[in-house]
Amino acid sequence: MAGTNLDVLLVGIDAACLPVLRRLEETESIPTLSSLLADGTSGPLESQLPPWTPSAWPSLYTGTNPGKHGAFSFLEYDGYDWDVVDAASVAEPALWEILDAEGLSSVVVNVPVTHPAADIDGAVVPGFVGPEDPRCTPPGLLSNLREELGGYRVYADNEFAGDAPRDARVSEYRDLVRSRGGAFRYLADRFDPDFGFLQFQQTDTVFHDMPGDFDAVRSVYEAVDEQVAETLAATDPTHVVLASDHGMGEFDRHEFRVNEFLREHGYVETTRDEAGMPSWVPLWRDSLGGGDDADGGSDGDEPDSDAPGLAERGVAALSALGLSPARAAGALEAVGLLGAARRFAPEGVVSAAGVSERVDFAESTAYMRLPVELGIRLNVAGREPEGVVPPDEYESVRADLVDLLSGVTTPDGDPVFERVVPREEVFDGPHVADAVDIVTVPAGFENFPAAQLRGDVFGAPGEPWNHKLHGVVGVSGPDVPERETSDAHLLDVAPTVLSLLGVPLSDRMEGSPLVGDRPPTRAYDRPDREQTDAPGEGVEAHLANLGYLD
Repeated sequence: MAGTNLDVLLVGIDAACLPVLRRLEETESIPTLSSLLADGTSGPLESQLPPWTPSAWPSLYTGTNPGKHGAFSFLEYDGYDWDVVDAASVAEPALWEILDAEGLSSVVVNVPVTHPAADIDGAVVPGFVGPEDPRCTPPGLLSNLREELGGYRVYADNEFAGDAPRDARVSEYRDLVRSRGGAFRYLADRFDPDFGFLQFQQTDTVFHDMPGDFDAVRSVYEAVDEQVAETLAATDPTHVVLASDHGMGEFDRHEFRVNEFLREHGYVETTRDEAGMPSWVPLWRDSLGGGDDADGGSDGDEPDSDAPGLAERGVAALSALGLSPARAAGALEAVGLLGAARRFAPEGVVSAAGVSERVDFAESTAYMRLPVELGIRLNVAGREPEGVVPPDEYESVRADLVDLLSGVTTPDGDPVFERVVPREEVFDGPHVADAVDIVTVPAGFENFPAAQLRGDVFGAPGEPWNHKLHGVVGVSGPDVPERETSDAHLLDVAPTVLSLLGVPLSDRMEGSPLVGDRPPTRAYDRPDREQTDAPGEGVEAHLANLGYLD
């Protein structure tokens, strides 16, 4: 490989944060990452709200909040219906699109919410939320990449596979990490770009899949560190920016079941019909021999012999986001995790889900749809298909809910939320109307809000490790001062990259460069992205034939 000389390399490490990195440094597992953070300006990086992958990465690579770029969660809604977000959901130009407009080339590998790939000078290989065979730039690149590398996958076969050997799962995650680095180096050598963006997702996945298994975490991070070291050697970047989309830490207090609480106060109605949202998580955990306090297998217990296969595991993973069986199935098909429609929801699970109690969206006044949205949606007449809240009562109903939720305390007497506010206090831009109506920010991100109906308002956290508000950032290279920063924000990353490249910022960007002077701004065109048939071409027809859609 002849090598290249990048002007700026942006390394994205999903869920990386200082508490995790410091613990890894004690075992000398991440010498390259440690050096990058020590050799320049670094510190905690405050994420946006909500601090989750599908909205945070677009915020990082556009420099705008979700109210401007439009991606708030894994899903976007049309009434009570939804599609999985993709690049067409992002209404602001990404870094590589801005650079393309300025005559600079890019190689972008594995960045979430980038399918279908933008047509730019360079190469784009989409990552998470895209399908297993994402649309890359240039056309035909994926086949070429797989031929050159001997294979390339977006997802692991055994993610969340409690019945698969733990070491096999860790090994597969490490293989995915290595493939990201190998793909980036091959493409950087082929296209000789000005800018490179290499993202690693398994640093987040391993925490969700094997909570509390820090040996697994260390193994994945060691692989990331090795790939970053090889990439630095191969591309010799002038400047390196390391950034994460959010942090990761323990949720060791309480799970607050928002819809159960709203039902007790008369806001949520329930149903046992197929149209509602089922309590999938406890059903799945019960099938593994767990119960209300099951921790996803982190205690090392062996699964039952009838433990779910890939389809059930995938449905269970998405059910943690509050998806119904049919919707979870569609989303899984969209990302290539299911090979056949009949595997979506095995008969026993469907039968159990069929009698479970669900949120009746059309009959409810307000509800939480997805925990990762961190908020409450009102069922407004004239906005939702069967809305029950009159528009002239919207503000009063919302104010009552803000007051009610602001006063909720845990069984220990501590506030559940540190902020409960109207969406306009958090988001700004033309897409604010797509946000939840009320934003609920957990106090210290220590009590996890859940959407499922599970009898009690409080319980043990369903996921003992989950997202925290602060990730990490580091900028290194010539003339970058060695200092710690304490006020960096996710929206500062894109301005920092553009500043290092001497490129004007978009006049809609909200952050500031972390090093150097703020460059001038200019108006860049909003992208005209091609719409895809999310949650996957042909998926809804498959589901309708199977009886999962109304």
